[in-house]
Amino acid sequence: MADRAAITGLAGPRLTARERAFFAGWRPWGFILFARNAETPDQLRRLAGDLRDAVGRDAPILIDQEGGRVARLREPHWLGWRPVREICDASRDETALMRVLRLRYRIIGMELRAVGIDVNCVPLLDVPQKNA
Repeated sequence: MADRAAITGLAGPRLTARERAFFAGWRPWGFILFARNAETPDQLRRLAGDLRDAVGRDAPILIDQEGGRVARLREPHWLGWRPVREICDASRDETALMRVLRLRYRIIGMELRAVGIDVNCVPLLDVPQKNA
């Protein structure tokens, strides 16, 4: 069967036999992980491998790891980050801010790659809105 043009999640930190069978038959294009899927780096590495094994290929694994409020991977196993908004509000030097954010996401990317995650769903643009 051809791969499905879909990204799917799973219920917990380990791939169940039922999920494995479903993914093997349905063959989603990739997987997205949430906080419920992450306990430790070793566990997450195993989960990434199990997901890829279930579909029989190097399927992309995604997560939303912006830092601050939106962090699926948390301390003590992963670095904690201030919300981007706080950093932006505190900075008056746009060039320095861009360097800080580039370094931040390079480090986050290294953390993700180390546990088998390929894609960080961090937004390219956040548009601040006043609270109503």
